[in-house]
Order: sequence, then C-alpha cells, then structure tokens
Amino acid sequence: MPRLALLASPADEAQAALAALTALHGLHRPQDADVLVALGGDGFMLQTLHRHGGLGKPVYGMKLGTVGFLMNQYREDDLAARIASAEPAVLHPLEMLAQTESGASVGSLAYNEVSLLRQTRQAAHIGIDLKGQVRLDELICDGVMIATPAGSTAYNFSANGPILPLGANVMALTPIAPFRPRRWRGAVLQAGTEIRFRVLDPHKRPVSATADSHEVRDVTEVLVRESRDRSVTLLFDPEHNLEERILIEQFTA
Repeated sequence: MPRLALLASPADEAQAALAALTALHGLHRPQDADVLVALGGDGFMLQTLHRHGGLGKPVYGMKLGTVGFLMNQYREDDLAARIASAEPAVLHPLEMLAQTESGASVGSLAYNEVSLLRQTRQAAHIGIDLKGQVRLDELICDGVMIATPAGSTAYNFSANGPILPLGANVMALTPIAPFRPRRWRGAVLQAGTEIRFRVLDPHKRPVSATADSHEVRDVTEVLVRESRDRSVTLLFDPEHNLEERILIEQFTA
C-alpha cells in the first residue's frame, strides 16, 4: 500500500470523504507520502498542484466538486488498486513574469492558462511578440490568454479557443472578445515559444494578468513560456484518462 497524503477541499462532501478514507488508509504529510490524493473539484486540484507540485509526487484526484475534468470518479473501495493501475499524464506549467507600473516584477506558474484582462470599461490595447518578433502590433480586446493542453478545455474553450491534444507540445493563444483585428481568432503555438504581451496604454487602459488564480494588477508587460524544468504527474483511471477526456470534449456538441 503506498503512503497517501489525503487532501480535501473545505466542501462538506469532500471533508466527509477525507474522514472515511483516513479511517481506511491513515494519513501522511505530503512530504512523506508516495502519492497525493486530492478530494474536490478542478479548482482544488489546481490549488494542490500550486502548493505541492514542487515535491515531485504524483497526484490522484477524485471528484467531489462542481467541475472534475482533472479528477477521477470518487469511490472509497479499491483505492490502492486504482492508483497502482492508473495512467500518468505529465504536465508542464506555464511560467509568467509580469512587470507592473510600479516597477515590480512578479513571477507565477499556471497549469491551465495565463490571461490578460482589462480592468476598466476601456478595452485593452495589447501588442504580441513571439520569440522576440512582433506578430501583432495592436490587439484591441477585452483580453487575451495562453492556455496549456490541460487547460484548453476550460476558460480557453469558453472563449472559442481550440481544444488541444495532450502531448501535442503546443499551446493555444486565444483572444477574449477581440474588436480589432476583427478576423483574428488566435493561434496554436509550439510549446517552446516565448510570448511577450505589451500593454500599449497602461495608464488609460489598465490590464491585469492572471496565472490560474494568481492575479497581478496594472501590468505593463507579461512574458510567458512553458517551463521545461517543472512538471507534475497526474494519475488517471485507464478507462477514462486525460487524453480520452480531451478527445470526448472535442466530439461533444
């Protein structure tokens, strides 16, 4: 039996599951465990990855929340056998480095997406550089994001961005309510592409940058690249692994 670190969201259902599984398997600290078991929804899974991803321990999630794209179905029985037969999915987060009007430099990681959003009623004016080359002089929009394959079915998809196959080594660059250029609907980029977003009128048209749930206000420039040094491993039941879930999303009306 692997040593399990059982982690649960504050929701009543997740807390009840935590008590039941602790009685069956005991409780270990994340740093002492072989596997982290996250009980909750996708939001709690992202929180777990941000808090404990640096430990390098695989994470097996079970859905006890509203959204569970990154989770397995919850069952109390056969947990050890399910973990032993689970299929791994290795995810590389995005690294965000944001410069603010005050001169601060703020770094953060994102497993789903990095998004830039207008802070006021004024539309954002954003320039986009790829690998140091200007690709879009001025995007007038509510915002723009760069999403990982795992995050492509979330906010990215709701903004009409593409769903990306896991392991395709690509990212989705997706505008949010673009006004100019009207015909631009985004791009699919190689995972190694460095993206620089330039806020063109930060005083009149302030913009915030968010890496998953970490928000930085009043940014002037945001650099985003995929991290090759950091990775996390999620474990999925073979009959419904992450690759299969992404395929299902692509064929769901």
